[in-house]
Amino acid sequence: MKKYDYQNLKEDEHVYHSWEVLDFKINNNYDYVSSNIFLNFISNILIIPIALILYILDKVLFGFKIIGKENLTKNEGFVSISNHIHPLDCTMIGLIYFPRRVYYPTIIRNFQIPFIRHLIRLLFAMPIPTDKNQKLRFFNQINTALKKGKIVHMYPEGSMWPYYEDVRHFKYGAFKMAVDAGVPIKPVKFIFKEKNGIYKLYKKNKCIHAVIIEPIYPNLSLPYEERINDLKERTYEKMKETIWKY
Repeated sequence: MKKYDYQNLKEDEHVYHSWEVLDFKINNNYDYVSSNIFLNFISNILIIPIALILYILDKVLFGFKIIGKENLTKNEGFVSISNHIHPLDCTMIGLIYFPRRVYYPTIIRNFQIPFIRHLIRLLFAMPIPTDKNQKLRFFNQINTALKKGKIVHMYPEGSMWPYYEDVRHFKYGAFKMAVDAGVPIKPVKFIFKEKNGIYKLYKKNKCIHAVIIEPIYPNLSLPYEERINDLKERTYEKMKETIWKY
């Protein structure tokens, strides 16, 4: 993985750029949370072999390990959040919650990559719109999904910084989703551990572990805007605490 001079970057600046060659536009009737029976059926069939393959790859390539499984909750909708430290950390998020499915709002340019655009759609990725009216539809569909017990994963830092160990300041969207739907935030902190055992023989970078933090609920006694900011700040502090703990 290429090294970056993070000290001279803006906190939400993108440092990793994928190959984008195809045109992609979001129409006003776009189905962010897919209601296509055929697509959902194929997705639910394919997720089992895909999860098995990803488990092996993430274990071999990244030394992936999950910490804090006792903090997982069942039969509850929530907004999952994490720091964004690798192009494939979304696969790790999927493995954390498997067999439950996860919806992934993502930047539009990921839907401009040949083949990948179809794969991520099957894996319940959804493009984040910029148009005001489309954003309203986007948030309404996510709100409905959360209230039905679904999981939506967000990267509140806004961009990916490969193997960056600290936590950058959070944007607003994930916490607004949680407050609007009346569901908790489930933080996941990716941390890096020194290589040991067989990983020393072939790995260049540190191993990636995921720490699952206990859910953080909105404070219903606060006014709406304060409730969102309070949830954002409490989540940020808990993520920072996790760095020192582990």
